[in-house]
Amino acid sequence: MDIDRTLTFSLGDEKEREIRQVMLLVYNALEEKGYNPINQIVGYILSEDPTYITTHNNARSIIRRVDRDTLLQTLVKYYLSD
Repeated sequence: MDIDRTLTFSLGDEKEREIRQVMLLVYNALEEKGYNPINQIVGYILSEDPTYITTHNNARSIIRRVDRDTLLQTLVKYYLSD
C-alpha cells in the first residue's frame, strides 16, 4: 500500500451535479406546464425574476437556491468543456 498517495476531493463536481439536478427539475416542471423551458430559463437568468419559473413541483423555490452567477458560470463551463 502506497501511504504517500494523496486523494483529491472536489466540491465543485458535486455542486455541478446539484445544479444539473436543479436545472433538470425546473426544465421538466416548465415543460409539464406547457411552457417553453429554454425561453423561461433564459428569461430567469437574464432578469433574475422568479416569475419566469413555474411553482409546479416547487421549481421556483428550488431554482432560487442556486446563485445566478454560479448557474451562469456552470453553464458556460459545461458548454465550453470537451
